[in-house]
Amino acid sequence: MLSKRARDMAPSMTLGINAKVKSLEAEGKTIIDLSIGEPDFLTPDVAKEAGKAAIDNNMTRYGPASGSLALRETIAKKLKEENGVEYAPTDIVVTSGAKHALTIALTALLDPGDEVIIPVPYWVSYPEIVKLVEGVPVFVKGKKEKDFKLTFEEVAPYLSEKTKAIILTNPSNPTGAVYFKDELEALVVPLVEKGLMILSDEIYERQVYDGDFVSVASLSPEIKAHTILINGLSKSAAMTGWRIGYTATEPKLAKVLGDISSHLVSHPSTVSQEAARAALESAQPDMKHRREKYKERRDYILDFLKDVPGIGCVAPEGAFYVFLDISSVRDKVKAESLSLQVCEDLLDKHQVALVPGIGFGADDFLRLSYAASMDDIKEALARIKIYMEQAQ
Repeated sequence: MLSKRARDMAPSMTLGINAKVKSLEAEGKTIIDLSIGEPDFLTPDVAKEAGKAAIDNNMTRYGPASGSLALRETIAKKLKEENGVEYAPTDIVVTSGAKHALTIALTALLDPGDEVIIPVPYWVSYPEIVKLVEGVPVFVKGKKEKDFKLTFEEVAPYLSEKTKAIILTNPSNPTGAVYFKDELEALVVPLVEKGLMILSDEIYERQVYDGDFVSVASLSPEIKAHTILINGLSKSAAMTGWRIGYTATEPKLAKVLGDISSHLVSHPSTVSQEAARAALESAQPDMKHRREKYKERRDYILDFLKDVPGIGCVAPEGAFYVFLDISSVRDKVKAESLSLQVCEDLLDKHQVALVPGIGFGADDFLRLSYAASMDDIKEALARIKIYMEQAQ
């Protein structure tokens, strides 16, 4: 009775790991969980108070499908002042998280069989969302020595008359790599000349540690016209449970995205929108402090890994992940999936939860999230070192 796309859908690897962690914890085991891509900080107080005030002021009825005008004005101001790209409030569509934003964007762009370029490694949900809207994911593998960042020359052989878009994650989940201005221009300019749309997932923009973040849409008016900018408050303001994301596009496309969203969810939570507006307007010091803490953790991890045998990584320039290269133990770990087996070993024998790279299209790797306390990170690294020493 199920549709083919439902039958073909792969479960979320990250949520699967999280479910196993919860099961082990229910058995009384203490797990160091470095698998989840969720800030360990709390939602800023100013956002929480705004949410409470919204409830007290009875802002609990239906709202505009594309989001409240007040929040869209705040987002437009943020994009202009922080990212150097100008959108009208009506060019913004507020969504129930960035996944929702990506889904309505792909729904608007794709007919059945249309192709979307997805750089590898990729965030686990990209291929599944493309398939759910009857598109075809086309995977292009990056090179580790280039931090997995693609060039146009690497993408060009995969383009066809059916190619509609590329999903560009900047900074990257899972690698933490950042495309800086020159790299962005070299990749995006020829793609736009070929008529592709750029779906630019910028959810980790405020977690950039080396250099300045550049939004794709700020590069030129022509690129902006071919960009669907996707962002949200989950990572920057630790508002994962509030479910607020947004798109920024040209006006005609924004109208379509709003119409699609109205049929799918009516509109995002009115209470959450008020909290998000407050976070964008007043929580900048909190966000800056958190970025500094993430950088401190990242630097500790990179220094520690120098003394761990048989393990390498892509040095992350942003986000809050380290992508660990475990290919050195492939000959020692006899399993169909190296990353799945190593993750199971680490969880069962050392009580450390990471995410297997196979979920991101890279089976020689594990994703470690440093959105966790420094104490947990230090203990987890010590256990990972023991595992790698024993595996040599």
